[in-house]
Amino acid sequence: MPYSKTSELPTSVRNVLPAHAQDIYKEAFNSAYEEYADSNKRKGNTNREEVAHRVAWKAVKNKYHKGNDNKWHPN
Repeated sequence: MPYSKTSELPTSVRNVLPAHAQDIYKEAFNSAYEEYADSNKRKGNTNREEVAHRVAWKAVKNKYHKGNDNKWHPN
């Protein structure tokens, strides 16, 4: 289900990403959730929410990287 605010994101996202990266995650997730509503647009048996989470992480990784300190930093 789409997220209306970052405080609704999974704790695995909220606890590791900086605020701006959480915004990116939320927006990418919501967009992908809508885009992949049709199961014909998804590969294999992946469900809509799983695809949206994958897309959201990819969007974050386009702007941030995980450093040697295990924290996320802007590219």
